[in-house]
Amino acid sequence: MTARALMFMGTGSDVGKSLIVAGLCRLLSNRGVRVAPFKPQNMSNNAAVTSDGGEIGRAQALQARASRREPSVHMNPVLLKPQSETGAQIIVQGRMVGSAKAREFQAQKLGLMPAVLESFRRLQSDADVVFIEGAGSASEINLRANDIANMGFARAADVPVVMIGDIDRGGVIASLVGTKSVLASDDAAMICGFLVNKMRGDASLFDDGMRAIQRMTGWAALGLIPYFEDARLLPAEDALALRGMIAQGAGPGRLRIAVPLLPRISNFDDLDPLRHEADVSVELIAPGRALPRDADIVLVPGSKATIDDLADLRANGWDIDIHAHVRHGGRVIGLCGGYQMLGRTISDPHGIEGAPRRVEGLGLLDVDTEFGREKSLVAVTGTLVSSGAAFIGYEMHVGRTTGTDTQRPVVTFHDGRVDGARSVDGRVEGCYVHGLFAADAARRALLSEFGAQSSGVNYEVMIDDVLDRLAAHLERHVDIDGLLRFAR
Repeated sequence: MTARALMFMGTGSDVGKSLIVAGLCRLLSNRGVRVAPFKPQNMSNNAAVTSDGGEIGRAQALQARASRREPSVHMNPVLLKPQSETGAQIIVQGRMVGSAKAREFQAQKLGLMPAVLESFRRLQSDADVVFIEGAGSASEINLRANDIANMGFARAADVPVVMIGDIDRGGVIASLVGTKSVLASDDAAMICGFLVNKMRGDASLFDDGMRAIQRMTGWAALGLIPYFEDARLLPAEDALALRGMIAQGAGPGRLRIAVPLLPRISNFDDLDPLRHEADVSVELIAPGRALPRDADIVLVPGSKATIDDLADLRANGWDIDIHAHVRHGGRVIGLCGGYQMLGRTISDPHGIEGAPRRVEGLGLLDVDTEFGREKSLVAVTGTLVSSGAAFIGYEMHVGRTTGTDTQRPVVTFHDGRVDGARSVDGRVEGCYVHGLFAADAARRALLSEFGAQSSGVNYEVMIDDVLDRLAAHLERHVDIDGLLRFAR
C-alpha cells in the first residue's frame, strides 16, 4: 500500500515548517498512524547520523523522533552543507558526492530528482502518511526551473501543498496572497490550504484576516496557530536560531561558558542541553567581540570548514583570548572541528576544504590532524574517562587526529576504542563526539567539576514531552481532519 502524502511549504524561511511537520508527525503517531517525515532538499550544517549510516538535516532527525521512527537517509535525500558564502558540500542519500558553488548546483539539481523520488517512494512503501517539508520560500520563482525542493517536487510527485505564513514577522496577508500571485498557474493549483503560524495575543482579531486570505487565494483556511513558546526547547536546525541565542544573552547561571561564533559553525545543537541548565550561562560571542575574561570554559564548537574558521578565529583575535584564558587557569573544550583547531597542525592533502594546504593550529594540544577522503559517520556509546559517566552520541567528521596528548583520551567507547585528547595540565581537551551534553550523566559530571548544580532535567525525556505538547497544541488549533482529507 502506498502512503498518502501532503507537503508543507512556506512563504519564507523560518516560518515554522520544520516545527509544524514535527508536531503533526507526533500527533499522528500518538493516534497510532504510521507516519514518516520527508524533505527533498535541505541546507544546514546541523546534521544527524542515521541508523543506516549516513547523514540528514537535524530537523528531519527530530521529525523522525516525533514519528517514533529511526532516522533514515531517505528522509532527506539531498543535504547541502554550506562551506562558504557561495558554495556547499553536497550529500545525496546520506553520502558526500562533492562540492559546488551555488550557480553550479542550480545546473546539477534536476539530475538529483531521480534519487529524491526514489527516497520518497521508499518512505511511502513503509508508512500510512508522509508529511513533506519544503525549503525556504515557495515564491522564489527565479529558482523554479530546476527546483527539486518545493513546487518542482510537488509537481513531480503529484503531492498537494499546504502553504504556511508567519504572522509574527508581519505582512502575512500579503505574503500568502502574494505567493499565489507570483506562482505559475499550474504550481498554484497544487496548493489546497494555508496555515498562519506564530499568532500572539487575541486570535479573534485575525478572524477577518483569515477570511480575506481564503477569499483572495481560494485556499482552505486550516488553522491559526498561536505562538508555541516551548519551541525554544527543541534542537534548532536553522542558523537563524543563532541570532535569537545572541539576542537572549548569556543568562544568569554561575558557570559561564563562552562560545566563539564561527562563521561556519556546525552541529550547534550540542549547546542546547547546557543552555537549559539554570546554573549554566552559555554566551555566543559574535565576531568583533572579545571572549569574556571571566569565562570558566571556552568551548570551541564544530565547523563545516575547519581551516577557514580557524583563520576567522585568528582574525577576530580569539586565538589570543583563548591562550590568555588558559594562562589564567581557564578550561578549553573543543568539539569535532574545534578539537582539530586546538592541535599543532591541520593538513588537507586532498583538498577536502579547498586547495590542498597545511596550517598551524592553536598549539594547545600536542596533536596533529590530517583530513582523509572518507567521512566518519557513526553512532557511538561509551563513558567519559574522567568520571565514568555514560553517554550516547555520534561522530561526523573528516580527519584523523594523532599525537602524544591522545594518550590521555576524553572518552572510551563500548567497543574498546578511545577518542579525544587532554593536555598534561588537564586544562585543554577535545574529542570528535557530538551529543555528549545531551547525556544527563555526562552533563552532570561536567557541572560538578565546577561546583555548579544540575537542574535534574532529563534532557531526552524533556524533548519528547515538548513534542507531545506541540502535538496537542496543533490538535487544538489546526483542522487536522480537514488537512488529512487533502492528502493523497
